[in-house]
Amino acid sequence: MYERYWKFERAPFDQDRRPEAFFQSRLHGESLVKLKYLIEHEKGAAALVGASGTGKTHVLEMVRQASSRGPVVHLVYPQLSPHELVAFITHSLGEALPESSATIPGLDVLLQMFEARLIELTRTGRSPVIMLDDAHLIEDRRVFQTLHQLMNFQRPGRSNFALILSGQPELVGTLQRIDQMSDRIAFYCLLQSLTNAESDEYIRYRLKAAGRREPIFDDSALKAIFELSAGIPRRINRLCDFALLVGYANQLTCVSADQIEGVHAEITRSLSAA
Repeated sequence: MYERYWKFERAPFDQDRRPEAFFQSRLHGESLVKLKYLIEHEKGAAALVGASGTGKTHVLEMVRQASSRGPVVHLVYPQLSPHELVAFITHSLGEALPESSATIPGLDVLLQMFEARLIELTRTGRSPVIMLDDAHLIEDRRVFQTLHQLMNFQRPGRSNFALILSGQPELVGTLQRIDQMSDRIAFYCLLQSLTNAESDEYIRYRLKAAGRREPIFDDSALKAIFELSAGIPRRINRLCDFALLVGYANQLTCVSADQIEGVHAEITRSLSAA
């Protein structure tokens, strides 16, 4: 709605997953490098950990777009039974399964099918990437045991895949309490809130990625955004997007702390009423 007024090519603070919209803070950049290394050098499994809104999904999307060697399986709802989990992954890797859940093979047969498919993909030079989002929500310990079984099939050059578990900070404790999993995690990628300087740079970066080179948010606005968002990218996006809409509605030429504080108060009231 406000794109033409502010001379944008696209909305700057929406869920833009294009590589050019990815802001590489120190920790986001390090995480992306580590996960690419995991895949390219067949290191097995890694965990991407951060609080809600810190950019885990965007990092995973960058990994997906960079993964040219094989299919990517992205499971966004991990609260499945072990049987359902292996069936989903095996089917996503290209193995045909019956449409009726009543006729889907048992877990032991599915594991054999998974291994056979993995060997076939590896033989043709393809290396799958399996990503589990919101892995901190997994309550069934058997799911982790099943993931460990899948990782037992990892044989460099014969049957290889990369596993990435993404979730909130409590995922670290969960993995460390399960010996089979903690021993298989090559490294943890930790995302945190942006620093004050990174927050300012992030906002300027997203404006530029949307086609705007002139500043819109003045220094007081940038300071207010950081303080009210605590440096969490999702909150920054929400504040900036709403403030640009208010600025458009009021025909402003720039956005100041007054607008940021006003939209923050309105967002807070809306969340409280929900």
